[in-house]
Amino acid sequence: MYNTIQTLHSYWAYIVLLVLIIAAVNAVVKFLGNKEYSAKDFRISLFTLIVSHIQLLIGLVLYLVSPRLALFGELGMGGVMKDAVNRLYLVEHPFVNIIAVALITIGYSKHKKKLTSSAKLKPIAIFYTLALLLFLSRIPWSAWLS
Repeated sequence: MYNTIQTLHSYWAYIVLLVLIIAAVNAVVKFLGNKEYSAKDFRISLFTLIVSHIQLLIGLVLYLVSPRLALFGELGMGGVMKDAVNRLYLVEHPFVNIIAVALITIGYSKHKKKLTSSAKLKPIAIFYTLALLLFLSRIPWSAWLS
């Protein structure tokens, strides 16, 4: 079960990353170019919100069934934090990515309340770009690309 969820989490991450890049770049380009907010922009930002929340749910299930979780009992928090790999998988990756999904949610929620195109695109551009940077900072690249 663990391997299946881990594989799903890894492949779904490609989708999240692709969609988030599209949404962030689209919002930044349209905001800086003073373009009009359209139904397509709404769909892109909504789809990004949905796929990121699905990834969060998959990640939480993966975390709870992970054999690494037992390391907290064996090594304690101090032992986990001393090992860079365990710290990445058990603390940094989950914590930073939860913050990234929260930023996407905040950006989406803020944009819905605005009335003008510029005001709608600005929170998406800011919050989705920050979320993208956080995602990119905590991807376990050595395991992901091998």
